[in-house]
Amino acid sequence: MIVLGIETSCDETAAAVVDDHGTVRADVVRSQIEEHRPYGGIVPEIAARAHLETLDDVIRRAMGEAEMEFAALDGVAATAGPGLIGGLIVGVMTAKGIAAAHDLPFIAVNHLEGHALTARLTDRVAFPYLLLLVSGGHCQILVVEEVGRYRRLGTTLDDAVGEAFDKVAKMLGLGYPGGPEVERTAALGHPARFNLPRPMKGRPGCDFSFSGLKTAVRHAIEALPVGELAERDVADICASFQDAVGDVLDDRCARAIATFRSRWPQGDTLVVAGGVAANQEVRRRLEQLCRRLDMKFVAPPQGLCTDNAAMIAWAGLERLARGDVDGLDFAPRPRWPLDPDAPASRGAGVKA
Repeated sequence: MIVLGIETSCDETAAAVVDDHGTVRADVVRSQIEEHRPYGGIVPEIAARAHLETLDDVIRRAMGEAEMEFAALDGVAATAGPGLIGGLIVGVMTAKGIAAAHDLPFIAVNHLEGHALTARLTDRVAFPYLLLLVSGGHCQILVVEEVGRYRRLGTTLDDAVGEAFDKVAKMLGLGYPGGPEVERTAALGHPARFNLPRPMKGRPGCDFSFSGLKTAVRHAIEALPVGELAERDVADICASFQDAVGDVLDDRCARAIATFRSRWPQGDTLVVAGGVAANQEVRRRLEQLCRRLDMKFVAPPQGLCTDNAAMIAWAGLERLARGDVDGLDFAPRPRWPLDPDAPASRGAGVKA
């Protein structure tokens, strides 16, 4: 089977063609970074307009690279939530139009499920496995039991870790997008200079909190001599912040692994996915944790950590193989939790 995937949930306009052997025949991503850079963050109206202006061309390029005609597809999948509603509408309506015109199945994909199943595209990870989902809008630990079946063990109580990276970058004047800038600058700094807190470390459960850490960074900046921050100060703050994040993720994931092993003893893999999974220091810390606890560790290639349509096409394939398709009356969902039975979590940065 071959599926066209469409991704428009945030600030990347993407289309990909993937087959059920795991071959990515085409993967086209058009970033909106330059449109949003002047504002230091994503402006929903600008994002939706950019999707509307560029999606047709992105799909045309993907189909051309894959040397495919629409009629030869087995289905069309699109991110239908969670995300910015304007962009979701553009992607879903385009996918529905293609599906209707060529009599193809339409699959509405949860963006988080796309991230959750990427490890099966790249590494054929068997169910069940433990997933750390870390991005600008999400920070959760889930057990992936099967396609469409997820158990949330922990979530952020306030900010997502990627949002904290972006806010720290903004406080330090590092520009947008902030996460990669903090990582690059941290490599030049000393992580022990600033004594930053490790929120939730040592506490029962697997939940996260990053609001206090973000506030502590602001206090550290304000405590420095008045005037422009020296390059050394910026580098040391970034390194100290990233080290604190690493300690928190290590602690929370260690607790999640203990829970996972007690309830799903057949599972043996920790997967990290989402935009923050592209951070090399985060990967290094989690890989060390897995070696220490005798767990397998899987992180997708960097290009499949950030938002992309290959993961949407693959999730569509997994669902299509199970006969799980959607009607053309499916409505996009700005909020769409992977585990609908988990208690609702609300706060800055929480989108599921």
